[in-house]
Amino acid sequence: MSTRYDVIVIGGGPSGLMAAITAQNAGARTLLVEKGHKLGRKLAISGGGRCNVTNAKPLDELIKNIPGNGRFMYSALSQFGNREIIQFFENLGIALKEEDRGRVFPRSNKASTVVKALIDQLLTAGVEILQDSPVKGLRVQDGRIDGIELVSGSVLLAKAVVVATGGASVPATGSTGDAYPWARALGHHIVDPYPTEVPLTSNAPIITQRRLQGLSLQNVTVRLTDHRKTLTTESGDLLFSHFGLTGPVALRLSHYVSTALRHNPHAALTAWIDLAPYELANSLMTAFYQARNQVPKRQVKTIMNQSWPERLTEVLLESAEISSSLPVAQLSNAQIHTLVQTIKNFPITITGTLPLEKATVTGGGVSIKDIDPRTMASKRCRGLYFAGEVIDVHAHTGGYNITVAFSTGYVAGQHAALFAHSRDTVLS
Repeated sequence: MSTRYDVIVIGGGPSGLMAAITAQNAGARTLLVEKGHKLGRKLAISGGGRCNVTNAKPLDELIKNIPGNGRFMYSALSQFGNREIIQFFENLGIALKEEDRGRVFPRSNKASTVVKALIDQLLTAGVEILQDSPVKGLRVQDGRIDGIELVSGSVLLAKAVVVATGGASVPATGSTGDAYPWARALGHHIVDPYPTEVPLTSNAPIITQRRLQGLSLQNVTVRLTDHRKTLTTESGDLLFSHFGLTGPVALRLSHYVSTALRHNPHAALTAWIDLAPYELANSLMTAFYQARNQVPKRQVKTIMNQSWPERLTEVLLESAEISSSLPVAQLSNAQIHTLVQTIKNFPITITGTLPLEKATVTGGGVSIKDIDPRTMASKRCRGLYFAGEVIDVHAHTGGYNITVAFSTGYVAGQHAALFAHSRDTVLS
């Protein structure tokens, strides 16, 4: 015997949870199908385990922080944006707080608070939940969705289906690209998945020799270039690792690195680190001139160690071809100029990123050309909707990706319910 629903949502991540709650609250009999044994696994580890539920910045700023097809999100965010997300969770009794750069967290600082509230809301709304049930594929009849088939062989009929299976990053949470072949079989174009919000790799000697491994820099600015063309400039904290660069700035750069290498695998990428972004080059040179007059016997490295870690000072002086033991009085104007240029534009060759399974977010997915941005409905199959990371939309870290997930989940759930209630979807 097969079971019939108004809406089936595939995937128990943030977009799927929101879609199921929304569809059920809109009056649709809704089933949430999750292939694993636990709901909200990726949500539970987001935001460093604190769950950055959204970002409070204005709409235009949100879009700027969605480098992967952000314009596609205008309609969805207008229907259910960060204000609505905040109101949604406050209505569930979760106290929120805004931190730096607009990031919004639960006051409990626990992702489990958010996950539990969503699951409780699922149950309260009356959503039926089917766990440990991987989906084999979508059922379509006469160009319209008809339901889904489980790996177990069971068939579940539905008037509308929301695919919210995630991308292919963090596979341990269940995001393994399951929906790509389903969508492709129905004529959707799939943009090949690629890693974003992921650490960068480098073959620079200071990286391969691990001279700066573990060194963390705060509030630096990094300019990424391809040959001489600037691709982007990002600011924030940066961490040197044994394979390259990580930390918030590196993660933000990764979209541009992946995109450049997808277009040209031989792109010559360099990250130019400004180690003193709040000081002009002329001001730094003046400081060295003054030190030359005021403390002439002091070694150059001693002066620089006041502003930068000792290991970094050694590397900077080597790059500028200046002896670390040289008294500052013996620094020539030309050497000061070279040293300041090194501080303001310290180059690290970038060879790529860590692989997709190490990424926080997936780039690529179901092409936005095949999805109606107002409803998240497929343009290839009536009654089929997409939500979350399965779509070719991705954002920077800082609450932006989860905003995309909740927004598209809400819109997909709402319109799937409307479709299920429309006259032409009545199943005979």
